[in-house]
Amino acid sequence: MLPTSLQRKAAAVGGRCPTSQSRVAIRVSAQQKEAPSAPIIEDPESKFRRYGKHFGGIHKLNLDWLESVPRVRVRTKDSRQLDELLELAVLNERLAGRLEPWQARQKLEYLRKRRKNWERIFEYVTKQDTAATLAMIEEANRKVEESLSEEAREKTAVGDLRDQLESLRTQVAQAQERLSMTQSRVEQNLQRVNELKAEATALERVRKASDLDIKERERIAISTVVAKSATASSSSSAAAASAPAKTATLTVERPAAATVTQEVPSTSYGSLVDRAPRRSKAAIRRSRGLESSMEIEDGLRNFWYPAEFSARLPKDTLVPFELFGEPWVMFRDEKGQPSCIRDECAHRGCPLSLGKVVEGQVMCPYHGWEFNGDGACTKMPSTPFCRNVGVAALPCSEKDGFIWVWPGDGLPAETLPDFAQPPEGFLIHAEIMVDVPVEHGLLIENLLDLAHAPFTHTSTFARGWPVPDFVKFHANKALSGFWDPYPIDMAFQPPCMTLSTIGLAQPGKIMRGVTASQCKNHLHQLHVCMPSKKGHTRLLYRMSLDFLPWMRHVPFIDRIWKQVAAQVLGEDLVLVLGQQDRMLRGGSNWSNPAPYDKLAVRYRRWRNGVNAEVARVRAGEPPSNPMAMSAGEMFSVDEDDMDN
Repeated sequence: MLPTSLQRKAAAVGGRCPTSQSRVAIRVSAQQKEAPSAPIIEDPESKFRRYGKHFGGIHKLNLDWLESVPRVRVRTKDSRQLDELLELAVLNERLAGRLEPWQARQKLEYLRKRRKNWERIFEYVTKQDTAATLAMIEEANRKVEESLSEEAREKTAVGDLRDQLESLRTQVAQAQERLSMTQSRVEQNLQRVNELKAEATALERVRKASDLDIKERERIAISTVVAKSATASSSSSAAAASAPAKTATLTVERPAAATVTQEVPSTSYGSLVDRAPRRSKAAIRRSRGLESSMEIEDGLRNFWYPAEFSARLPKDTLVPFELFGEPWVMFRDEKGQPSCIRDECAHRGCPLSLGKVVEGQVMCPYHGWEFNGDGACTKMPSTPFCRNVGVAALPCSEKDGFIWVWPGDGLPAETLPDFAQPPEGFLIHAEIMVDVPVEHGLLIENLLDLAHAPFTHTSTFARGWPVPDFVKFHANKALSGFWDPYPIDMAFQPPCMTLSTIGLAQPGKIMRGVTASQCKNHLHQLHVCMPSKKGHTRLLYRMSLDFLPWMRHVPFIDRIWKQVAAQVLGEDLVLVLGQQDRMLRGGSNWSNPAPYDKLAVRYRRWRNGVNAEVARVRAGEPPSNPMAMSAGEMFSVDEDDMDN
């Protein structure tokens, strides 16, 4: 059979011309005879051929012709404004006559090639609300380049931070593992400590039992000796009856009674007792409760202490000091509040006062560890951070121009003392700090004694003072009163403050026979004798006047006041150092107190009361507050007790 297409052609041709039809048929038959026989394959898309040769099937769309098509740029309002900026800048340069138009256009076209930069330049120029010139556009381009470079650096930094974060996570995991191991070791050590404590308790019980056995044996031995002595005494009495010349006897004649014979003890102890010197009752009364010592009582800790002037603690400043033999350092935190921590780094013990204050925290100069106002370590450079590491801190507050600290146990007193502020009408003229190599109690007793002034301070404030016939202190309260004949009011405020108000007839001259309130001009003094360490005192001195206010503004007046204070202190220091030396050698500075020692005696009785309170607590007795005692209980010695 012929293919369908050939049949259709043959039919069409045959319908028009029979001769042609026969020719085609003959030609086709001849071809069929010549061609070999082949299998007939039916075209699966033949049914679609009537719609066209390209209808149906799978064809790939050829879009190569689009490459040759000219591109059409769609101009928006924003793009027109960007182009107008260039034309406007060219026009401004042309009007200003700075550059030729073609030169300005060449530079601007170069800047416009980076479209992102040009958009930011457009935003910058439009916000400036100034003429669009070439210089303005170049400046905007420079800032845009800087901002883009910063953004690139930030992206890089973010990647670096991710790497650092992963590294820190690894370090934290390792630190947690080490921490767990350390905690297990700590638990083992604590268990071992408890075992040692139990062993120590058992040994203490054994020791006490052995002590009791020793005491019991001693008691039995003593009773045996006493029994033997009694036996010997009876035998010696019998012998004395037969041979009276061999033993010293004391015979007493009594009427209607037998003769009584007593043997004089022949032991050395009895002879020593008879020869021992006896102190008079007045001497015992005078020295009762007056005992000076170089030791600092623990009971003195439970007070607020003014450790520094507020003016001497500016921001970013470290002020080291000692209190009760312990090193401390003061500074101001990030809020400007005073803080006080131990002057010893928790890492290697380096003094923190050698470092500096960084954003309200103390940085150790050795390895850069930082500590806040609570003593907690907040930064450990070059090593994984460990929690719960820090140094001791003292409660700290600020009032009346002083920085106060509480070195005691437990919670501090709720309110700060209110006597440090100068009286009304007085202005502060001098604030001086001196480290004095004297026990603070001796220095306080020196300040509370005014009778020594005309003998000691002959080169300073008491020059020309006559020696009065008598000096007397009139106490109006337990620890305060006024002097006679000097117009001076004085008071002691626990634990270590001495206040005095001096009446002046005129600057530099003192009146006699009047009180301070009767004088026109006054000088007010506050001495703070803080116990820094054994045999040393941190002295804070504040002087205020109610006259001559202009003297505060005299140049170098602070140096003059310091020089005067150093001279007065030098006169006292020679004597007080001598007292301290004799006290270290076993002497006493309270052998025979005089009537004008009343205020110093009362201070020493208060001080000894604090010491006795500590002893009572250590002995297991319930604590009591010595300040709550009555004046009669605490200060029983007065002028009558001091009479010779």
